[in-house]
Order: sequence, then structure tokens, then C-alpha cells
Amino acid sequence: MSDSQKKNQQQEKLVLHAPQAGHEMSFHKHVIAGATAGLIEVLVMYPLDVVKTRLQLQKGTGKYTSVLSTFQTIIKEEGALNLYRGIMSPILAEAPKRAVKFASNEIYKPLFSDSKGKVSHSGAAAAGASAGVTEAFINCPFEVVKVRLQSTDALGLYKNTMDATMKIAGQEGPLALYKGLEAQLWRNLVWNGAYFGLISVMKANMPKAESKGGDMFRNFISGFVGGAIATTLNTPFDVVKSRMQNIKTGSRPWTMPALIRLYSEEGFRALYKGYVPRLLRLGPGGGIMLFAFDFISGLLK
Repeated sequence: MSDSQKKNQQQEKLVLHAPQAGHEMSFHKHVIAGATAGLIEVLVMYPLDVVKTRLQLQKGTGKYTSVLSTFQTIIKEEGALNLYRGIMSPILAEAPKRAVKFASNEIYKPLFSDSKGKVSHSGAAAAGASAGVTEAFINCPFEVVKVRLQSTDALGLYKNTMDATMKIAGQEGPLALYKGLEAQLWRNLVWNGAYFGLISVMKANMPKAESKGGDMFRNFISGFVGGAIATTLNTPFDVVKSRMQNIKTGSRPWTMPALIRLYSEEGFRALYKGYVPRLLRLGPGGGIMLFAFDFISGLLK
């Protein structure tokens, strides 16, 4: 065998392909890789999530007019540490949430594969959407607590994540921790379906990487583009979800009527409140998450 052939074989061994990793790694390693990748994404991108929620909860026009002004207002009026207010909830949720996302995505793939075990682009999207729905049931209580802590209404109301959880469950009932679940199901279904489907399409059409570093860059670009487009598609559901989860008393409408009402009362732009910080977070965040998942998967394998 020539030196060039040996070199190509070595490079192929180094290349990591996340969509196929499920056939090479055990379930618990998928859990570890997914949880760690998600935790890294949260620690890097969380302040944008706080800004996003503030913009989404603001009805009409108010003191938050843009991403930059929201950052400035929070820092000036509340201190820079409030950009991380409520972060403990997503940190606690991140391990089970991301682990479920990636591990269940691998479990669902065979259900949408052909007789030869090959998963089409539509099959990848369907598996991702199914994984997103599964993830929502686990993550919803953490989302409720996070939104409450991020809201300006909660300043001085909740001391910390545990205090918020106990007060929400005690004052509003345990089921209050599942407020906005239907909207979150829609949000996750759309985002994960688009994200994993687009990753499948992009990886099939991008030039094949010739090194480990090249493959990781390829995965980052796929995750970045997939995350950006998925965020564009599902932001209206996220706006409605945030508003539902911030309601402390009174009835909560179903998602579609809530979207129609939001559009009729505040206009089309209201459906995309918080879109820019979501895009800034979930575009790069999608790339960071897939990059970290591939890297950690490689270490575990």
C-alpha cells in the first residue's frame, strides 16, 4: 500500500460524522456528549437569551428597543450579573435536555430509515422533530422557571431558581410548571426538524473534508446555517411560549389562537420579537453545539 493510501486511511479514521455517530457509540456516551455540548453552548450564549426574553415579554413599544439597548439598559439598571439571571435553571436542564435531544434523535433515526438502514433528508428531519417533542416534556418546567426569573416582573419576587420553583408550584399548582407546553412542543418540533434536516442536506452537498479539523469546520457551518434557518421558522412559537409561561393567573389560550391574537393586536413584527438575539444565539449556538458534540464524541470513541 502506498504512503498516500495509508495517509488517506488515517484521515478517514479521524473524520467524525455526527449523524452516523449513533451507530458507533453507546447510548450513555451519546448522553454524555449531548449534555456536555449543550452546557458549553449555554455558558457561552446565555446573556442573549435574557435579552431575547425581555424583548418578547415587552408589549408594544417600551424601553427595550434593540439588542444593544437592552444589554445597556439591563447593565445600567440591574447590573451586569443580571445578564446571567436564571442561568441555573437551564444549566440544570441542559444535561437531560441535550442528552435527550441527541440520544433520542439517534433512536428515532431507524424508524425513518429505508430497508437498507439509510436515513433520507426527510427522515433526518422527522427524527429531529420527534426528538424535539420528546425534549419538550423534560425541559418545560425548567423553561417556565427561566422565563419567570428573566422577566422584569420577577425582580424582587424570586430569590433564586429553587425559590422560584417552589413559589410557582405552591402558589399556582404543580401543573403551572408545564405552562406553555403546547407552544413549546410546536417550537421544538419546528426547530429540531429543520435543524437536523438541514444538517443532513448540507453535509450531503458540501465538499468532503480531508482532515479532522476540516470535518469539524464543516460541521460548525452546517450547524450554524441549520440553527439560523430553524430559528427563523420557529420564533413566533417561542414568543407565544414565553408569554404563556409568564402568565401567573388567568386562562391561557392554545398556541394558534394566541398567534392570531398577537398578530391582530401588535402586528406582524410582534411575532418576531427577540428574533435578533435568538438568531445571534442559536445560529452560532447551533454550530457550537454540533462542533462540541462531534469533538466530545470523538474523545469518547
